[in-house]
Amino acid sequence: MIKVLVAGFMGSMGQKTVQMVNQNDEFEMVGAYNPGIDTVHLKGMGMDDSVKLFASLDDIQTDADVWIDFTVPTAAFDNAKFAIQHGIHPVIGTSGMTDDQVDELIKLADETHVGGILAPNFGISAVLLMKFAKEAAKYMPGVEIIEMHHDDKLDAPSGTALATAKMIDEVRGKKPAPATEETLKGVRGGDYDGIKIHSVRLPGYVAHEQVLFGSKGEALTIRQDSFDRGSFMSGVELAVPAAAKATKLIVGLENIM
Repeated sequence: MIKVLVAGFMGSMGQKTVQMVNQNDEFEMVGAYNPGIDTVHLKGMGMDDSVKLFASLDDIQTDADVWIDFTVPTAAFDNAKFAIQHGIHPVIGTSGMTDDQVDELIKLADETHVGGILAPNFGISAVLLMKFAKEAAKYMPGVEIIEMHHDDKLDAPSGTALATAKMIDEVRGKKPAPATEETLKGVRGGDYDGIKIHSVRLPGYVAHEQVLFGSKGEALTIRQDSFDRGSFMSGVELAVPAAAKATKLIVGLENIM
C-alpha cells in the first residue's frame, strides 16, 4: 500500500486526484494540504478522520510515501522541495516552474536519493503527442505550436507546450522562425529557439494542443484534446508507484511509459 498526500486537494485537479487515490486499492490517502483552509470546519463536514488535513507547510507531519502536487506555479517549487527534504517522493503536476528551479530539485533529489516525477502533462494523449512531434521534427523542422486551455490557467505557455518545444528543439537543429514585421505586438506568439508558441485562454476549454509542421508542398498537424480533467488520472496512477521507488527526479511521464 502506497501512502499518499495530495497538495491542492480542493482544486479541480486535486479533487480528481483524491477520487483516483480512494478508488485505487494499492493507494491510501493519509494527508491533504491546501494553504489557508479551515481544517476544523472541513473535518466537521465529514472528512475521513484517517486523513490528516494541513493548512500550512509548517504544520505538515505525515508518513506519506508520495506527495501529489496540483497547486499553483508560485507554490509548487517550495512544496516539492519540502517533500524531498522530508523523505516524501513528489509527483508534480503543477506547471510553471523555471528551468533553474527544476535543476535545483534534480540536484536535491540526487543528494537525498528521494526521487519522484515532474510531468508537464499526465494525459497519455499529450505525452504521445510530444513523442510524435519530436519524431516528425527530424524531417519537418518548420513548426509552430498552439496550446488552448481554460481561462483560469495562470501560466502561459503551458508546461506541455514548452516541453513539446524543448523536445522538438533537441532534434531539429538551429532554425529561426520566419522573419515577420508585427503590426500588432505579440501576434506571432512566444519564441522558444525559433519555435513559435501561441497560447489561447477561453472558457469551455480544458487542455488542448496542436503542433503544426510545414514543408515544401505539404503539412502535418498533430493534435490532442483533453475534454475532462479525469483523463489525466491514468498518468498519475502510473506515476505514483514509479515515484515511490525513484532515487532521482524523473522529468516527463514519457520516461516511465
